Amino acid sequence: MPLSASEPYDLAVIGAGSAGLAGAVTAGELGLSVALLDTSAHTGGQFYRTPAPALGAVRPEALHHDWSAYADLRRRLAQSDVRHLPGHHVWSVTKDDEAADVWSVHAVTGADGGGERPVRVRCRAVLLATGAYERQLPFPGWTLPGVVGAGGAQAMLKSGLVLPGRRVVVAGSGPLLLAVASSLAAAGARVPAVVEASGYLRYARHPRALVTNPHKAAEALVHGAALLWHRVRVRLRSAVTEVHGTDRVEAVTVMRLDRDWRPVQGTGRRIDCDALAVGHGLVPQVDLATALGCATRPLPDGTRALALDGVQETSVRSLWAAGETGGVGGAQLARIEGELAAVAAAARLLGRPAHAGRVRELQRRRDRMRAFAEVMTAAHAPGPGWARRLPDDTDVCRCEEVTAGRIREAVEDLGARDARTVKLLTRAGMGWCQGRMCGPAVACLMARDQAVEPLAERRPFAAPVPLSALAALDDPVVNEPGGDADAPGGPSETTSEPDAAPDADG
Repeated sequence: MPLSASEPYDLAVIGAGSAGLAGAVTAGELGLSVALLDTSAHTGGQFYRTPAPALGAVRPEALHHDWSAYADLRRRLAQSDVRHLPGHHVWSVTKDDEAADVWSVHAVTGADGGGERPVRVRCRAVLLATGAYERQLPFPGWTLPGVVGAGGAQAMLKSGLVLPGRRVVVAGSGPLLLAVASSLAAAGARVPAVVEASGYLRYARHPRALVTNPHKAAEALVHGAALLWHRVRVRLRSAVTEVHGTDRVEAVTVMRLDRDWRPVQGTGRRIDCDALAVGHGLVPQVDLATALGCATRPLPDGTRALALDGVQETSVRSLWAAGETGGVGGAQLARIEGELAAVAAAARLLGRPAHAGRVRELQRRRDRMRAFAEVMTAAHAPGPGWARRLPDDTDVCRCEEVTAGRIREAVEDLGARDARTVKLLTRAGMGWCQGRMCGPAVACLMARDQAVEPLAERRPFAAPVPLSALAALDDPVVNEPGGDADAPGGPSETTSEPDAAPDADG
């Protein structure tokens, strides 16, 4: 805790997933006062979602891989002085005082950000561990009830112990599909097929990345064995090109794809199902950082990640990042990056050198895993052909019901050359998700036969926020060192006096 109510925390960690937990507990153990903010009521992020206690799950760890690592982080958090602030939706980070190097983390509280009081947490440094969100590429019928994200299906199972259907096709691209399919099958769902748009031969072109990351091969073998046991067929270089049904999913059409992801005519096959879990990888959630001017780097799959230095610091001083914000690489890599960022932040804030041996070891492990993550991203990058096969009447922006035809018209007939102009002409990206769902698809449709230009994630607010929170920004703030951090929405939960009388995941 800060030494007094007027003192800022040393470090605010945004996101309590693998990266944020590792960073928070490491920083606390090194002597920093730490506030850990997260939208969820529980730690663990998306990867370690756990059922609500009321569901009475006897062995929640059975739904997870590498549970012992999370259990260790949770134990260390309980034994630390880290201030855990659940139910805090961070919508902005601002610099209070350039000379004093003090930041303000602005959040709203409650299950959906609708709590009574906005909160401001002052700190000397920030660690962003906000994770990623799922990428969706539209196709005819993808808005029917029964079509869910692949990650969403896994979240339903982990947190609610429910299945999206009895007979579930899993489709898209990326290693997440294997994990989702094996989890659904183990939970009792019938999985007729896993439909992977890419292949796995591209991994073989990078033998060094494979040899130096044997745990990744072990994970693949575990999932593969589970799929064999449950007789789940894996269809490579194929895609769901259409969903059939009236009130909900009744079947899907699966077609073979060429190297550019264009359907091969005459290869269509109908598969009966009552649900489709689909996803094409993850997109780093970097909007808090880019709003502050942090530099980004393009990834091989057409998305952007934060550009970080050797100790996880962004291009903005005293702002570190860890986990999927720097590129999607999994929970183990996220934990290593969170620890490395915390060690570097502690060294600077406490004015003493970091343990060189520890830093070198963390960097060595990070670089090895990050190399594999880059290979994985490139192997499952969407091919340009998928956008060309999309019918004009297919909804791309679900929030505003903007079709592929309207986006093509904005580009080809009205001269739009960037996402902002497309948004102004069509309203694509103006809805509740603010382009997170449709942004990647819009970028691909704009590119046509050119290379996809990653969208610039520059949003003034990272989460919905009431006008009362904005009106209270100039109110005085004093950090509150006491209180019960496990009572979401109550006055004692906040780390600062309310700005007005009152998403983050790794």
